[in-house]
Amino acid sequence: MKRIKTLALFLLFIGGISVANAQQIKDGETINVDGIAVTYSVVNKEKLTIKDQNFDRYKVLASVKNNTGKSFNIRLASSLDLSGINSSKIVELDCINATGARLTSKKVQVAMKSHLINVTYPTKDKDGKAITAVLPVTAGYYFDQGQVIENDAIFIVPAGETPQVTVRSLLKN
Repeated sequence: MKRIKTLALFLLFIGGISVANAQQIKDGETINVDGIAVTYSVVNKEKLTIKDQNFDRYKVLASVKNNTGKSFNIRLASSLDLSGINSSKIVELDCINATGARLTSKKVQVAMKSHLINVTYPTKDKDGKAITAVLPVTAGYYFDQGQVIENDAIFIVPAGETPQVTVRSLLKN
């Protein structure tokens, strides 16, 4: 019993830290998160009914602009280096009251742009003739000074409510 209480307190503490790092953001508002200008806006609103319950469906857009005065770059060390994928995220917007119904989102993440390079390699065509082919490969991720990156999502919330959204930085300086 004592272990359960300790675990519960620990989980509440960790949850409190995560919430403490998040800032509330409203529709059309731009806030500064560690030098990144984050803008959240509702693009479209619809009413819908799911299993005799009314909901509001919001299409939202998250936009980030790098105002830090520096660029962020992640270079992948090898083709098996998957650490860059998780560390390429810039910000996360969580919709606290989203239901997730109909496979919709409860959060939206904005990530750095992929740096693609074309790799030319020798191969053979279907007739066995030697040819060269081009394969685009992700070499890393970048977020340059002044660059704007956007991502959208669909949030479904209970009828009459607007999305309650928090934003937090995912950048590791």
